[in-house]
Amino acid sequence: MTYSIADLEQLSGIHSHTIRIWEQRYNALSPLRSQGNTRLYDDQQLRKLLNIVSLNKSGLKISKICSLSDGEIDKLLDQQFSHPAVDKQDDYYVSQLIKYGLAFDEFSFNHLIDQVIGQLGLSDCYRKIIYPLLLRLGLMWQKDDICPAHEHFLSNIIRQKIFTHIDNLPLTKHSGQSWLLFLPEDEDHDIGLLFASYMLRMQQHHVIFLGSKVPLDSISRVFSTLNVSHVLLFMVKSRLASAAQQYIEQLSDLCSTTKIHLAGNSQVISKLNHIDHINWIKTLDEFEKIIESPVLHERNF
Repeated sequence: MTYSIADLEQLSGIHSHTIRIWEQRYNALSPLRSQGNTRLYDDQQLRKLLNIVSLNKSGLKISKICSLSDGEIDKLLDQQFSHPAVDKQDDYYVSQLIKYGLAFDEFSFNHLIDQVIGQLGLSDCYRKIIYPLLLRLGLMWQKDDICPAHEHFLSNIIRQKIFTHIDNLPLTKHSGQSWLLFLPEDEDHDIGLLFASYMLRMQQHHVIFLGSKVPLDSISRVFSTLNVSHVLLFMVKSRLASAAQQYIEQLSDLCSTTKIHLAGNSQVISKLNHIDHINWIKTLDEFEKIIESPVLHERNF
């Protein structure tokens, strides 16, 4: 697959002008050229750019990063994405699940993750196993250690597990407030949103789950039909600060009487301006405290 420099700008959150400078000064990328002399980039170049962006945002200078070999970059990425909260047993489970995923071994993957959920419960399994697994999958994709098929295979099994646990929750009359859950129309990784739905339903809140890639006009239709108390969305992918700002302003206009909760990519969210009215959820513990609060069950924020 090939990408234009405009595609790279959207996928990395880095302006095309900056990408050109990195190419000219530091030989960061080596684009192909079309017959019309247009820059074209392949999957390998995209991954390299994402690696450079990750290391640059961790504090390394572009000149230093571009002087490193691919192996040295991979080593630094391993250090950056390591998860210190995972103990040796948890790390073993994560490694085994990845091994089964790379082999497309559905039976072994299911058997092990069911065993871990049985030992820990879904909530602790998500915190200790599933979330670190997803982090490592992202790193492995960047390093070209897995293909998209592996990621989809693993993610879909995990999604099925969460859906099953949601379906097994007893049906009760909702005593909490209504929560509208969705991802913007350019976002499709919904595992975090699914787990949030599970946590809310455990606390007997009313959940309206729309899933991924939801246009803003669909959000407007929900508000014209239902009384929604809270909105929860994730912004995970890298994007330009101006595009993220515009989206949040449009959403805020639509949800002017509703509390908005936002989670996801801290490097994107931290650049947003005028978001005092939005609750930025940085950790699962924060979210858990919010939805378990007796005050939340009684009235709006």
